[in-house]
Amino acid sequence: MTTTRRESRFRSLIHEPGALALGTWCKLPAMESVELIALAGFDFIVIDLEHSMLSVETAYRLIGTARLSGVSPLVRVPGLDPGLMQRLLDGGAEGLVLPHVDSASQAREAVSAARFPPLGRRGAGSTSRAGNWGALDRAEYTRYGQDEVVLVAQIESREAIRAATDIAAVKGIDALLVGAADLSADAGLAEDDPVMTAMASEVIKIATDAGLPVGNAGNGTGEAVRRALTAGYSFTMLSNDASLLGAALRSAAAGARAITSGPA
Repeated sequence: MTTTRRESRFRSLIHEPGALALGTWCKLPAMESVELIALAGFDFIVIDLEHSMLSVETAYRLIGTARLSGVSPLVRVPGLDPGLMQRLLDGGAEGLVLPHVDSASQAREAVSAARFPPLGRRGAGSTSRAGNWGALDRAEYTRYGQDEVVLVAQIESREAIRAATDIAAVKGIDALLVGAADLSADAGLAEDDPVMTAMASEVIKIATDAGLPVGNAGNGTGEAVRRALTAGYSFTMLSNDASLLGAALRSAAAGARAITSGPA
């Protein structure tokens, strides 16, 4: 049995002063997608179980591929489901992203599901991948789950904005994520509306004051990354694997059509 101390690369990255960890959503049920993301140089992926048809078993396989490829695997769950959250963590996820956290009480429920006692009620399963199939010392398996796994609360409504200070204060919440798409829908505003920018800035300030990293999601452009860095985000998602693949295919087809349809 080994007692090697493990560290979360994602946790280290998002706490690095002045740095911006780069990730993308993973929506395609293909291990090759994760390999390509890692080879491209991304720091982390968020396997999306909220807005995709991915199964738990597929997410499990993508987590394993990510770990072997050197990119940190997080999973966005569809909602607060303690059983699912526990399975994904024992499957090796380095963190969980929980959507629609609108209150401190919801944040505390998330912590209860994701953390071991006394902070939470997660059950111990050290014979899983997270415990190196029983080869990892039980104390280190527990320490990693308690101290290294990252629990991210998504802030994506006006109610959540109002509760953000209390959410950030919940012990066991490690980071906030501004969900601009749902926040804009809730507020009835375009994502580039100045009021939206002000609300995002408020969350960034709240997170910073609480000592928490804060992230966002944008498109796959350098300008989106520049804006995220300037705004003060600690991590950002550049589009998603399906959209990035689609954009590359459209670009290739458009370039080819321009040649084949042009003058001989």
